[in-house]
Amino acid sequence: MLTGISSLIGNAGILLAAQNNEPDFMIHGLIKYKLFGQDLYITTTHVSIIIVTLLLITFFLIMKRKMKNPEEVPGTLQNIAEIIVEAIDNMVNQNMGKNARRFVNYIGTIFLFIFISNISGVFGLRPPTADFGVTLPLGLITFALIHYNDVKKNKARAFTSLFKPLFFLFPINVIGEIAIPFSLALRLYGNILSGTVMMALVYGLLPIFVKIGIPAVLHVYFDLFAGAIQTYVFCMLTMAFVNDKIAD
Repeated sequence: MLTGISSLIGNAGILLAAQNNEPDFMIHGLIKYKLFGQDLYITTTHVSIIIVTLLLITFFLIMKRKMKNPEEVPGTLQNIAEIIVEAIDNMVNQNMGKNARRFVNYIGTIFLFIFISNISGVFGLRPPTADFGVTLPLGLITFALIHYNDVKKNKARAFTSLFKPLFFLFPINVIGEIAIPFSLALRLYGNILSGTVMMALVYGLLPIFVKIGIPAVLHVYFDLFAGAIQTYVFCMLTMAFVNDKIAD
């Protein structure tokens, strides 16, 4: 049902672009409302996030129910879930060592959310991560995690380290720290948006009788392959930044 709704939303944008003979890759306002005298909108990004979140919650609830019956023979869905959990555990263990147990839940959560968001274009959605308003909060949450653990582990040294190796490098060190969430957010946003723009150009410029075949092949690269790579990069950088702050 959720996939059907997402396909309708995505196809509506494609059909509109086709009618106007223009590629469509913009964020569209769907429902207008007022808050504190300001005109605000429920956009295609909000709808995509809701659908992705509901898909993940539904999947987790199904898995929780299945795990409560240990005598039941694991089915295909449970096997897939176990493969995903094992793969994420291995990735975090290899990169964070003894600290893996503390951060595996966070890394696993952002990995699944970003990955499903990145590949949602396959199902007719506009990927939520093609909106800087989504990737920036992800970068800021990671930034807060990094520095919370830095202060927790190093106490005052978390601040005095900004004056090293020489005290007059303090402004550069501060800029370097502030740049972390923006670099994480812009890298993810730029790569996913570029794929979204390319697919919109393909749908907008190809004749209607080849829009079924050729775009399907391109979706494999721009959505599946690039989406998986950018998810991995975001999580790897997160683990690297955290490790750098809490290393002995």
